[in-house]
Amino acid sequence: MNATDLHDDAIVIDGLVIAKWERELFEDMRKGGITAANCTVSVWEGFQNTVDNIVAMNALLDENSDLVLKVRKTEDIRRAKQAGKTGVMMGFQNAHAFEDQLGYVQIFKDLGVGVVQMCYNTQNLVGTGCYERDGGLSGFGHEIVAEMNDVGMMCDLSHVGAHTSKEVILASKKPVCYSHCLPSGLKDHPRNKSDEELKFIADHGGFVGVTMFAPFLKNGIHSTVDDYVEAIAYIYNLVGEDQIGIGTDFTQGHGQSFFEWLTHDKGYARRLTNFGEIINPDGIRTLGDFPNLTEALLRHGFTEPQVRKIMGENWLRVLGDVWGE
Repeated sequence: MNATDLHDDAIVIDGLVIAKWERELFEDMRKGGITAANCTVSVWEGFQNTVDNIVAMNALLDENSDLVLKVRKTEDIRRAKQAGKTGVMMGFQNAHAFEDQLGYVQIFKDLGVGVVQMCYNTQNLVGTGCYERDGGLSGFGHEIVAEMNDVGMMCDLSHVGAHTSKEVILASKKPVCYSHCLPSGLKDHPRNKSDEELKFIADHGGFVGVTMFAPFLKNGIHSTVDDYVEAIAYIYNLVGEDQIGIGTDFTQGHGQSFFEWLTHDKGYARRLTNFGEIINPDGIRTLGDFPNLTEALLRHGFTEPQVRKIMGENWLRVLGDVWGE
């Protein structure tokens, strides 16, 4: 099967998209043949503002129902594939929206949230992000992990500190993930994960989504889709073919003000990092270029079954394990 036919036939899942939610983006997702994506609806927002974001996303999904549908369970992802639509999984990049209320976990699950990152770069009530001294998973954090396990919500550790991540991995009774990360073995960066961290999550049944966010790639803004595949191959060789997938971290459509909000603690306080210029790898500039990734994986020697797993089947399986449906 050639790359085009394989991409058209495969289930393609992007484990992290934080783009500007609008029809133009959904059209590009369809152009890219994306079956489903974990779409961020909360970063620094508290409970009320996150609910408002979900209300807005629900309205947008209704307005664009010819292109997208809402995902609550893995059956919805399969349904999206059959219908030629893109399934939208709603996810958080911070547990801040839970505030100090365990019961909010169930509330957000009922609203359709399937993946929640425990911390975004800094300290919250659950644990510590990757940009400050890591105090580990708090007592309340242990309760949040247990509650997320119970309701069927995936714990994401992409922006989480190494110590907190390890304690979440050990505490969780269900698989957890780095939904979007790169290896520090190719570039040393606070957001990248060491070989030991990547092996540890895989050894405990967890999952690794590989990002193509240029500041974290070896060649930065000069990267190509082949540099991205190099990073995928690097992690693949550490975790194996069943616990790896895609998590691009596409920020498509956003301007500088959005990145200023992201890179300051709580969205407004101290500066945590400065991405500089952001140019996605040549060959996968937009979500519509996704077929080029399938072609590049094949070109680099991955087999058709391996490509199917990396592009989406692995995500589908692990989400089913966590969601229980």
